[in-house]
Amino acid sequence: MSSTTLRKRNTASVPEVDDTAKEAVCDERAARQQSSSKASSYVLLILLSAFAYLVYRNPSVVTEPLADFIGTELHRPAPKVVNFTADIQKRDAVVAAFKHAWLAYERDAMGDDEYHPISRKGSNLTEAGGIGYTVIDSIDTMLIMGLHDEYARARDWVANKMSFDRDAEFNTFETTIRVLGGLLSAYTLTEDKLYLEKAKDLADRILPAFDTPSGLPLSHINLAQRKGFATPDNKGLVSTAEVSTLQLEFRYLSYLTENDTYWDVVEKVMKTIKGSSLSTGLASIFMNPEDGRFVMSAIRLGSRGDSYYEYLLKQYIQTNFTEPVYQHMYEFAIDGVQEHLVKKSQMAGLTYTSELIPERDGSGRISWRLVPKQDHLICFFGGSLMLGAVTSGAAVTPVSIPPRANQLTAKGLRDWKTGVELIETCMRTHETASGLAPEIVHFRIPRDGLSGSSMPNDWYIKGARPGAPAPYDARYILRPETVESLFIAYRLTGDEHYRKYGWQIFEAIEKHCKIESGGYASIINVDRVPVEHEDKMETFLMSETLKYLYLLFEDNKVLPLNKYVFNTEAHPLPIIYPTRRAAF
Repeated sequence: MSSTTLRKRNTASVPEVDDTAKEAVCDERAARQQSSSKASSYVLLILLSAFAYLVYRNPSVVTEPLADFIGTELHRPAPKVVNFTADIQKRDAVVAAFKHAWLAYERDAMGDDEYHPISRKGSNLTEAGGIGYTVIDSIDTMLIMGLHDEYARARDWVANKMSFDRDAEFNTFETTIRVLGGLLSAYTLTEDKLYLEKAKDLADRILPAFDTPSGLPLSHINLAQRKGFATPDNKGLVSTAEVSTLQLEFRYLSYLTENDTYWDVVEKVMKTIKGSSLSTGLASIFMNPEDGRFVMSAIRLGSRGDSYYEYLLKQYIQTNFTEPVYQHMYEFAIDGVQEHLVKKSQMAGLTYTSELIPERDGSGRISWRLVPKQDHLICFFGGSLMLGAVTSGAAVTPVSIPPRANQLTAKGLRDWKTGVELIETCMRTHETASGLAPEIVHFRIPRDGLSGSSMPNDWYIKGARPGAPAPYDARYILRPETVESLFIAYRLTGDEHYRKYGWQIFEAIEKHCKIESGGYASIINVDRVPVEHEDKMETFLMSETLKYLYLLFEDNKVLPLNKYVFNTEAHPLPIIYPTRRAAF
């Protein structure tokens, strides 16, 4: 049978229809096609809307793959030409603020550990007398700002009146980061052996605190007796952050003096911590100095936990990237933070960090409760993550300013993104009546029982109620952590919006914390104006807050991040080239 015959048979088998029937069939088909087209349009609209919302909540969904594909800058929106020229007007305004604080302290309380600007008097941390916390904390800031007359008078006090022979207990951690760190920084900037000799004297007095079975230092040291003491408040336990935030200072002193003892004691601490590390990479906030083990306690990036993570990175940087053990410890810890602590707020998608609180039920089983609480202390972490991204997380060296996506590893990209977002969240917490951030904020979660309440949609100050006394969480005590991150972020990107953020904070401090007779004071409630002051000026105002603000507006050739590492009290120490390596 031919194919022609077959075609004819197929044709003949189709029944004939009249014109009316044909029109009906056509209309039915058109209706089905139109209905199908409408449905497809609706589905497409829904998908596009969902994608637009996803991009709104998380722009990196688009920007990161695009940046990686074309090799453009990772940061948003990056300036075409990075310009680190000093903003002289704003920089000098910060200098004037420092002088307003220092001259009041010098007038009313020179040599005392702390200053109370409203009552215009000083106080010391012990009845046996002070050791010049405020003086030493401020010296390197004077040097950086070029305040020669103020510096000369401060040096004279150190040379002729400073004494560590105080028969009293001082906090090992605070004394190390503020006084030992301040002396070493002053030596770095001047090469004046006065400061090195004072640093050796103080370090030798602190060393006995490390005489424990595990090598973890006790929380307090009697400087005259040269004897360590456990604090009864913590049942003899030691803070994880405190024992792991002595390393930059003692290691640099060892490098200067060629005395390995200083290096050995702090390296033993890190060996002990590594040997006791948890499977998550996270660290609970207390350890036992007897056996060197972590104790069941909260896990957080705030108080007693913060600088543990900070110094893992900074030890790697301080030793010029020659100690991979600290890089590995840092990356392991940050993996744990990213997996377990970093969260998003329920409405605006703000990135924040939570705490893990251990709870034991009636049968003795332990569970971990996630608490959406973030201390202002944590606001250092955004800048720290960005710094870690371009050092530990760098795929190539050097990394450009701002970095390109293809210059960072996958973890580097992850941490850079989180760091940028955390800084933005910290700036959102400055959206208060005073423009200053509270000491502690909580973030809304679906199960918090606050639905339908007057609480803000994303973050709030716990316990704050109109007309009621301010809770502790509502205060601002002149903290530096947000401006610390702004300084680092600006140095790594050149993005002017970080300077704008810093200026907003500085103006808020000037408006609400400045005491006309001299000095600056903490405020009790950031969400109430006019503000009520607390009669205390923390030493870190002059050591950290104003220093970081000054450097934010200064040229980046001053204390470049590729030559210096800042201790946790903002005392700059040089990156060193050690000849020894970690023995663990």
